[in-house]
Amino acid sequence: MTDYLVATASVHVTAAAADYLQGRIDPSEDSVAVVGVREPDSHERDVGDAANVARSRLAAAMPTADIREGDTVTELLAAIAERDPDVVLIGANAGIKGASGVGTTATALLERVDRPVVVVPRPDL
Repeated sequence: MTDYLVATASVHVTAAAADYLQGRIDPSEDSVAVVGVREPDSHERDVGDAANVARSRLAAAMPTADIREGDTVTELLAAIAERDPDVVLIGANAGIKGASGVGTTATALLERVDRPVVVVPRPDL
Protein backbone atom coordinates (compact mmCIF):
# COMPACT_ATOMS: atom_id res chain seq x y z
CA MET A 1 0.00 0.00 0.00
CA THR A 2 1.28 3.43 -0.97
CA ASP A 3 -0.15 6.73 0.22
CA TYR A 4 0.30 9.60 -2.23
CA LEU A 5 -0.11 13.29 -1.53
CA VAL A 6 -0.61 15.55 -4.54
CA ALA A 7 0.30 19.16 -3.76
CA THR A 8 -1.47 21.41 -6.25
CA ALA A 9 -3.22 24.69 -6.87
CA SER A 10 -3.66 24.27 -10.61
CA VAL A 11 -5.78 22.05 -12.84
CA HIS A 12 -2.74 21.67 -15.10
CA VAL A 13 -0.51 20.38 -12.32
CA THR A 14 -3.28 18.07 -11.10
CA ALA A 15 -3.74 16.67 -14.60
CA ALA A 16 0.01 16.03 -14.85
CA ALA A 17 -0.03 14.27 -11.46
CA ALA A 18 -3.03 12.18 -12.54
CA ASP A 19 -1.20 11.22 -15.74
CA TYR A 20 1.79 10.15 -13.65
CA LEU A 21 -0.32 8.12 -11.20
CA GLN A 22 -2.51 6.35 -13.74
CA GLY A 23 -1.02 2.93 -14.27
CA ARG A 24 1.07 3.23 -11.10
CA ILE A 25 -1.60 3.10 -8.44
CA ASP A 26 -3.67 0.16 -7.31
CA PRO A 27 -7.03 1.70 -6.35
CA SER A 28 -7.81 -1.24 -4.09
CA GLU A 29 -4.69 -0.64 -1.98
CA ASP A 30 -3.23 2.82 -2.58
CA SER A 31 -4.60 6.17 -1.44
CA VAL A 32 -4.42 9.60 -3.00
CA ALA A 33 -4.89 12.85 -1.10
CA VAL A 34 -4.98 16.13 -2.97
CA VAL A 35 -3.85 19.14 -0.97
CA GLY A 36 -4.31 22.58 -2.42
CA VAL A 37 -3.40 25.87 -0.82
CA ARG A 38 -5.31 28.95 -1.84
CA GLU A 39 -2.89 31.83 -2.11
CA PRO A 40 -4.10 35.40 -1.53
CA ASP A 41 -3.68 36.44 -5.19
CA SER A 42 -5.11 33.28 -6.77
CA HIS A 43 -8.57 32.92 -8.23
CA GLU A 44 -10.99 31.51 -5.70
CA ARG A 45 -11.93 28.52 -7.89
CA ASP A 46 -8.42 27.38 -8.90
CA VAL A 47 -7.79 25.06 -5.94
CA GLY A 48 -11.31 23.65 -5.97
CA ASP A 49 -11.11 23.00 -9.71
CA ALA A 50 -7.77 21.26 -9.20
CA ALA A 51 -9.36 18.94 -6.64
CA ASN A 52 -12.21 18.19 -9.04
CA VAL A 53 -9.73 17.19 -11.74
CA ALA A 54 -8.21 14.64 -9.35
CA ARG A 55 -11.62 13.29 -8.41
CA SER A 56 -12.57 12.74 -12.05
CA ARG A 57 -9.21 11.56 -13.43
CA LEU A 58 -8.45 9.27 -10.47
CA ALA A 59 -12.01 8.29 -9.58
CA ALA A 60 -11.16 4.62 -9.00
CA ALA A 61 -8.76 5.62 -6.21
CA MET A 62 -11.40 7.91 -4.62
CA PRO A 63 -8.97 10.73 -3.80
CA THR A 64 -9.65 12.96 -0.84
CA ALA A 65 -9.30 16.72 -1.11
CA ASP A 66 -7.94 19.12 1.48
CA ILE A 67 -8.18 22.80 0.59
CA ARG A 68 -6.21 25.13 2.82
CA GLU A 69 -5.46 28.82 3.01
CA GLY A 70 -2.22 30.47 4.04
CA ASP A 71 1.44 30.22 3.17
CA THR A 72 1.81 27.49 0.58
CA VAL A 73 5.00 25.87 1.88
CA THR A 74 3.90 26.04 5.52
CA GLU A 75 0.51 24.49 4.75
CA LEU A 76 1.96 21.75 2.53
CA LEU A 77 4.55 20.82 5.15
CA ALA A 78 1.78 20.67 7.76
CA ALA A 79 -0.34 18.44 5.49
CA ILE A 80 2.64 16.14 4.93
CA ALA A 81 3.26 15.90 8.66
CA GLU A 82 -0.44 15.19 9.34
CA ARG A 83 -1.03 12.68 6.54
CA ASP A 84 2.42 11.04 6.53
CA PRO A 85 2.30 10.03 2.84
CA ASP A 86 4.83 7.69 1.30
CA VAL A 87 5.25 9.87 -1.79
CA VAL A 88 4.59 13.56 -2.46
CA LEU A 89 3.82 14.79 -5.99
CA ILE A 90 4.18 18.42 -6.99
CA GLY A 91 4.36 20.33 -10.23
CA ALA A 92 7.66 21.77 -11.36
CA ASN A 93 6.07 25.19 -11.11
CA ALA A 94 2.66 26.80 -10.87
CA GLY A 95 1.58 25.33 -14.19
CA ILE A 96 0.81 28.67 -15.73
CA LYS A 97 1.75 29.78 -19.20
CA GLY A 98 5.29 31.12 -19.35
CA ALA A 99 6.48 29.48 -16.13
CA SER A 100 9.68 27.49 -16.43
CA GLY A 101 12.11 25.55 -14.28
CA VAL A 102 11.47 24.32 -10.77
CA GLY A 103 9.59 26.87 -8.70
CA THR A 104 10.08 27.99 -5.13
CA THR A 105 7.43 25.70 -3.63
CA ALA A 106 8.81 22.57 -5.30
CA THR A 107 12.33 23.59 -4.29
CA ALA A 108 11.27 24.10 -0.67
CA LEU A 109 9.63 20.67 -0.51
CA LEU A 110 12.63 19.00 -2.13
CA GLU A 111 14.87 20.59 0.50
CA ARG A 112 12.69 19.83 3.55
CA VAL A 113 10.71 16.64 3.00
CA ASP A 114 12.14 13.34 4.21
CA ARG A 115 10.44 11.09 1.64
CA PRO A 116 10.33 10.84 -2.14
CA VAL A 117 9.08 13.96 -3.87
CA VAL A 118 8.09 13.45 -7.49
CA VAL A 119 8.19 16.60 -9.58
CA VAL A 120 5.72 16.06 -12.41
CA PRO A 121 6.45 17.80 -15.70
CA ARG A 122 4.40 20.81 -16.60
CA PRO A 123 1.94 19.98 -19.33
CA ASP A 124 2.22 21.88 -22.57
CA LEU A 125 0.04 24.94 -22.31
